[in-house]
Amino acid sequence: MLRGMERATKQRRAIREAFLEAKRPLSPQEVLALARKKVPSLGLATVYRNLKALVEEGFLTPVALPGEPPRYEPAGLEHHHHFFCRRCGRVFELLGCELALTHLPPGFQAEDHEVTVYGRCPECAL
Repeated sequence: MLRGMERATKQRRAIREAFLEAKRPLSPQEVLALARKKVPSLGLATVYRNLKALVEEGFLTPVALPGEPPRYEPAGLEHHHHFFCRRCGRVFELLGCELALTHLPPGFQAEDHEVTVYGRCPECAL
């Protein structure tokens, strides 16, 4: 049984490291590609199981983009928004928030907001 636990720990560690090294939200397929560099036998079902467990334990949080499958990023990040590259499909963090909520109609109270910028990343803009 120790061998199975050891493998699970190695797989989970590789998945965690994928997020810490990428420093951007990742899809399950991106996690698989990055984590397989350390654990070549890793499968997509294992990635999904570990993503679910890492969300439940508070290490990851889902990133929802309209019309897109969920991506994940480390939990506890400061408020930020996202950039979606329409060409390669990668998502990047936009640090900070300059969005002023001062343009709300009188009497409205904002509780939260999400902004996604769409375009091409530097690699795809060439």
